[in-house]
Amino acid sequence: MLLSVWLCMAPGAWAQAPDDPTAQPKAQLSQAGKELDAIRDALADAETRETLSSLFDRAMKVQRDADAAQGGLQPELDQLDNRLTQLGTVPEGTVEARELAQQRKSLTQQRADIAAAIARAKLLAVDAKQLGADIEKMRVTQFSEELARKVNSPLSPTLWRQFAKDVPADLTRLGALYRQGESTARKAIAQHGWSAPLTGLAVALLMFFPQRLWLRAAGRRYAASERAPDGRLRRSGLAVWLLAVGTLLPGLAGVVVVGSLDAIGAIPPRLQNVALMLQVATFIAAFITALSAALLVPKRPSWRLLNLDDAAAWRLRKYAWGAAGLTWISIVLVALNRAARTSTITTVAVDGLIAITYMALIIAILVSLARLHRRQTDEAEAKLEAQAQADPNAKPKGPPRRSGWIVVARLAGHLVVAAAVIATLLGYLNLALFVGQQLVWGAVVLMAASLLMKFVDDLATWLLCPTSRVGRTVLLTTGLSESRVVQAGVLLSAALRIGVILLAVIALTAPFGNLSALYGGLDTLSKGISIGDNITLKPSNILYAVLAFLLVWGVMQAFQRWLSDTYLPKTELDAGARNSISTVTRYLGIIAAVLWALTALGIGFERLALVVSALSVGIGFGLQAITQNFVSGLILLAERPVKIGDWVKLGDQEGDIKRINVRSTEIQVGDKSTLIVPNSELITKTVRNMTMGNAQGRIQIQFTVPLSADVALVRQILLDAYTDHVGVLADPAPSVFIDSIANGQVAINSFAYTSGPRAVYGVRSDLYFTMLQKFAAAGIALSAPTDIHLVRDPAPPPETP
Repeated sequence: MLLSVWLCMAPGAWAQAPDDPTAQPKAQLSQAGKELDAIRDALADAETRETLSSLFDRAMKVQRDADAAQGGLQPELDQLDNRLTQLGTVPEGTVEARELAQQRKSLTQQRADIAAAIARAKLLAVDAKQLGADIEKMRVTQFSEELARKVNSPLSPTLWRQFAKDVPADLTRLGALYRQGESTARKAIAQHGWSAPLTGLAVALLMFFPQRLWLRAAGRRYAASERAPDGRLRRSGLAVWLLAVGTLLPGLAGVVVVGSLDAIGAIPPRLQNVALMLQVATFIAAFITALSAALLVPKRPSWRLLNLDDAAAWRLRKYAWGAAGLTWISIVLVALNRAARTSTITTVAVDGLIAITYMALIIAILVSLARLHRRQTDEAEAKLEAQAQADPNAKPKGPPRRSGWIVVARLAGHLVVAAAVIATLLGYLNLALFVGQQLVWGAVVLMAASLLMKFVDDLATWLLCPTSRVGRTVLLTTGLSESRVVQAGVLLSAALRIGVILLAVIALTAPFGNLSALYGGLDTLSKGISIGDNITLKPSNILYAVLAFLLVWGVMQAFQRWLSDTYLPKTELDAGARNSISTVTRYLGIIAAVLWALTALGIGFERLALVVSALSVGIGFGLQAITQNFVSGLILLAERPVKIGDWVKLGDQEGDIKRINVRSTEIQVGDKSTLIVPNSELITKTVRNMTMGNAQGRIQIQFTVPLSADVALVRQILLDAYTDHVGVLADPAPSVFIDSIANGQVAINSFAYTSGPRAVYGVRSDLYFTMLQKFAAAGIALSAPTDIHLVRDPAPPPETP
């Protein structure tokens, strides 16, 4: 009733706001539909793999836009559903108010429009995904056709005659492209002057020479100083620093030069792609040279990360420069051929020459590796001979171990070179060129990945080392043990190395041109994995859950330490009660951290209750003993029939309780070993607690004396012995009794008390020594049980006749 009155008083409350929140998602959806139609139209004219890759990227963007539009419309649909739920249904036989009927009709229409838009967004996303898959199939097919394309062999004169015939026309095209670039640059400089190009050139030169060299020297000085971290991180950190400086500064210098020319319009449209590829080639070539400098370090062998001698390091360094230059030239030549639209035969001839050059470079590297292997083998054999001469009786060792990466590199290189040479001779120049480039690029990626894996491993283990500054901070703030911090460093190293491996896989697949498909898969993965109808696990949610768990767990750990170290010692509670409170607090903290992590993961308490109820039967049967011990542990911590420090006797075992966990209790027995008892044993079985309620220890001494002994003196000697011993309590007072008189003997029974059961054994032993000494001095003999021995007389010897 109140809802109806409120709706009537505010007839425009449910009206659509002037700024429709659904307008932007709908416009985005409409634009995505138009873009998808444009992609379909452009697909018919796509001839190159680059064009197909661009269309695939556009299709993936359409899919993302459709998903974003759906995500923007879904909250509005949920809000309209809630509003319609608040309005309720019209009871039969009643007439709804006019204002309410209008609001219901308006909300129903809005809901229908948004639901239709969401359905369209889902359909558009599916269409874009399918179109992207079709484009990817076309691209793979075209790539395979290019690799399998056969032309005339380089040994065939026909190829070179055709090349000589088409060279003049191609030179003319290149000349026209050059004149176009020169004309555009002259006009731009005439209009804007030389300031921007000269400034860009000066900045590029400063970055490439003084700044790069200074940063390299600064890194070496820091690595050799005492401020640098100890251990392996010095070398691997310096190598990564040299790689970063050697890659970024030359690449950025090229970007600055091209950017300064582009800023004044000195680059014509046909050369824009050439300028872009020039920058990419500069970065790649700089990366190759910087990587070789970081790994080989020909001038500083002590900082070298690879097992190479100086001769091999210098030779491989030269080959790395050759690979970098060849890569730069091949990338720029391909871009120039496309920009100038040279003939196919010229492109084939250039590709053939580049492929042959790659093969020559790879063969030279293989020869250097073979020489290195022979030198290492000779050195190892010479060392073995010297050891044998020094100690002839020493056990001979096996053959020297070969370096694994050198063996693999040589084997892969020989196979690839053989395949590429055969492909070149048969006319498969595209395949030969691709194989050569992939081998060089694969070697570069693997070397970079190995360097980064060493670096992240050294960095993680150094950061979480108990002796480092970060490690000490973690120890002080979290209270973890040193072994736990070291384990955290190992886990961090493993996670970082997995990331490096993923980056290496992406880099290795980059030349195949399917990075867009990989990014599309990662984008799909980022949306989450659906479990059931209502649960979606997203990588971001998993990260939030881990952070939430660590945050809550850290806070609860700090709170537990404050309780154990600061607050509880100032209370009147005993050690057992303090341990119970601390233990319960720790487990409550773990439970709270887990629940918070599940909430951050998107699994609410109601869903968790459903899961727990579904698993309750299995828990009841499969984990019955664990559950029983867990509940028993909570009872022990709460009821405290036994506590830490108690002396208990369980069956034929007895000892002191050292720790009460949730599942089991640790009891230290007399031989200092630890008895682990399930908590259910302490709850369901009879347990004798020798020290419960601060119980006193009782000493009992029993013996017998002859009937003729002076029993009054015996009694006085016992009472004096009890009184003189410091371990015997005065209250309750010691007592001496005559237990019985039989068979000419008097049975004496006496009792005394100590402060605790643990003192009984030692005090009783002292009393025995004192009692025996005083009885001996007083001439009092103690009786012993009578032994009866039957002795048979020996048989008489037989009579002699």
